[in-house]
Amino acid sequence: MKKHPAKRTRHLVLVLGDQLDRHSAAFDGFDPAADAVWMAEVPEESTHVWSHKARITMFLSAMRHFRDALKKEGLTVHYRLLDHPENRGSLSGELTRTLKQLKPKRLISAVPGAWRVQRALKKTAQAMHTQIDIRPDRHFLASSEAFSQYAAQRKQLRMEFFYRQVRKKTGILMAGDKPAGGKWNFDAENRQGFGKEGPGSVPAPRSFPPNSLTREVMAAVEKRFPDHPGSLKRFDWPITPKQARLALDDFIDHRLHRFGPYQDAMWTGEPYLYHSRLSAAMNLKLLDPREVVAAVEKAYHTGQAPLNSVEGFIRQIIGWREYVRGVYWFFMPDYLNRNTLGAARPLPRFYWTGETDMNCLRQAIGQTLEYGLCHHIQRLMVTGLFALLLGVKPQEVHAWYLAVYVDAVEWIELPNTLGMSQFADGGVMASKPYAASGKYIQRMSNYCVDCPYEPGQSTGEKACPFTTLYWDFLMRHESLLRKNPRMQLQLRNLNRLSPEERRRLKGQADRVKAFATNSENP
Repeated sequence: MKKHPAKRTRHLVLVLGDQLDRHSAAFDGFDPAADAVWMAEVPEESTHVWSHKARITMFLSAMRHFRDALKKEGLTVHYRLLDHPENRGSLSGELTRTLKQLKPKRLISAVPGAWRVQRALKKTAQAMHTQIDIRPDRHFLASSEAFSQYAAQRKQLRMEFFYRQVRKKTGILMAGDKPAGGKWNFDAENRQGFGKEGPGSVPAPRSFPPNSLTREVMAAVEKRFPDHPGSLKRFDWPITPKQARLALDDFIDHRLHRFGPYQDAMWTGEPYLYHSRLSAAMNLKLLDPREVVAAVEKAYHTGQAPLNSVEGFIRQIIGWREYVRGVYWFFMPDYLNRNTLGAARPLPRFYWTGETDMNCLRQAIGQTLEYGLCHHIQRLMVTGLFALLLGVKPQEVHAWYLAVYVDAVEWIELPNTLGMSQFADGGVMASKPYAASGKYIQRMSNYCVDCPYEPGQSTGEKACPFTTLYWDFLMRHESLLRKNPRMQLQLRNLNRLSPEERRRLKGQADRVKAFATNSENP
């Protein structure tokens, strides 16, 4: 009997770990009889930065669940496991192998979450003489092209004005042509600390204990990456669309109403407080931001949550999240190398261990290593602030943030870290450096209670390293900061220091820097 040659694959749809969206443009026109899906778990994506075990597990478990859902639909999925003996280690290597085998007429992908990955896919396709169609990612409300047009028309970019435009265009939290409640933001109501009494009883977020498939991933990660940072003991993240929707409902029912006032607050032993735990699910595309925003807005209209909490949360999604992605694609690849402040110090080793007697850093880093997550103020005003004041090379700070958080994808992590946290982009993401003393941390948390250092002291044995480095930061960058109108109050306070006070501050700061560089306690 004569054998017929195998039918050539028409389109090979590339599904990356942060593109787990069945409604992605990559699936438009998909023909199950002629097309196939390609997915690959490769060590390079876990080692180009020294990734937290929970981050690796989050991506791989969500990928395997997505694979199984596609197969259940009857789609052909070519999937390479992490521990396959012939795994070539990189997306390019695995894709090259598959192209040689299947010889598809065309590759199709949604825009990846990292410029590096997009470049690798294009280079591989070119080397294999295969057409590649990279389609817009319609997961987002604003396309990269629309943001580029928006940015090109402005001398200065600011999220607030972009956010207002998105609300006007979409009608989200609008009353006709006016913002709901008569104000665009409720920041003045949303910057509260808990005070000495603390947060009281906070409803724990819904947990999703690992199923057998996730446990297989956890075992593979522990075997392949035993020396990587972090723990898997607390791994209970939503890793399917169904679980992500349950997590959304849980957030709205139990924590949204107090999210607004306390979104910036921090407290020992409370890793989540009133935050949603939805960022990783959204960044892997398990949950559509429109669905999230609609559900949260509905909570306002039904009286389930107050406007300040609803607006504060929605701002993070249709404001910051959309804006950050626009900044990333508008300025890459040069954006990655920016270093306006000329920071050059290495990242202290205790960022990987949490072993420091500065309690705020020990709490934030310890939580990061244990859970794979900290909320935005712990990132911006504790770990990020110390790196900024110390003068750590921003690319090292970026690599750490990309490595240690389960929700970290470069398009969202890089501008937030390099731009907003480290001011390395010179003011694209933030109108001024987020420089503060230890008094800010004292006001927003209880961390200083159990710390050997005094946030109000800048010199002496009990001087808070944050406060010392804050004044040193202002002195180091005084000439540059004088050009910034928003830094004038802080510089006026600096001007009140006598030459002798400046000398003592510099000496104390030099000692802090020396100890921090050696990862010892300052």
